[in-house]
Amino acid sequence: MRKARNQAKEMSYGHIGVLDNQAIPREARSEYDLRQQVEQANHQLTLYALQLGDLAERERQKAHELSVLNDTLQTYAMELRASIEREQLKTRELENAYLDMVRRLTRASAWKDQETGSHMERLTEYSRTLALAIGLPHEAVHRIATVAPMHDVGKIGIPDHILRKQGPLSEEEWVVMKQHPVIGARLLEGSQSELLELASQVALGHHERWDGSGYPLGRRGEEIPVAARIVALADNYDALRSPRAYKPGLPHEQAYDIITNGDSRTRPEHFDPTCLNAFLHVHREFADIYARIGEPEYA
Repeated sequence: MRKARNQAKEMSYGHIGVLDNQAIPREARSEYDLRQQVEQANHQLTLYALQLGDLAERERQKAHELSVLNDTLQTYAMELRASIEREQLKTRELENAYLDMVRRLTRASAWKDQETGSHMERLTEYSRTLALAIGLPHEAVHRIATVAPMHDVGKIGIPDHILRKQGPLSEEEWVVMKQHPVIGARLLEGSQSELLELASQVALGHHERWDGSGYPLGRRGEEIPVAARIVALADNYDALRSPRAYKPGLPHEQAYDIITNGDSRTRPEHFDPTCLNAFLHVHREFADIYARIGEPEYA
């Protein structure tokens, strides 16, 4: 390519000045000048063609390199996707193992507390309904509904003579009972699972109150995780509706009135105002859930 270019340059200038223009007649000189211009133009075009060929060759090389790079990147992307899918599968399997363990602990604590599977199922549905009503994303709603039944897992650490006592608890017994949120949080904390971390937050915070009068830490307002605020209202409603050895279950209308207007133990200011406002709109759904999954003698 370089040799052809040099030859073209020699041809462009090789004949210029060989003849003395003064020795050529004017008519012939004009024709000669025109011919020289045409020849120079032709050889300049030859140079351009050679340069264009060089450029085209470089562009072909670049295109080839880009094609190779693209193939390499696609291979990397496929390998990365496969690696992520393998890790996600491992994460799901690990999380399912954690959840299975916690469900067993939850069933054990419910048995100790003479709770029923219906209570845990209802709490799942109440929490799902309330989380949807306040406008949380569907993924967040699913996670809150999943961890809601784990709220009382810490009761597994409360002595039976306190947990199953038929009458009111003494002041000393209440001090012990109020430790079950802390026990539950400690059982669930420290996992790499985000779901179990959320369950730990719910276990610790479901007896906290919006006005700061709850336990075990006396948190108030948005210091309490939103999942715990949702479960707190749901758990209060179900506690009012459900019969126990020491009390009868209440009808929906009375439970609704206590939550929204208060009584000697429960006040509206105990609840997140957003959750409470959502409850006003979906309380009939709560009644339907209890009717569908209620205790047999009070369904």
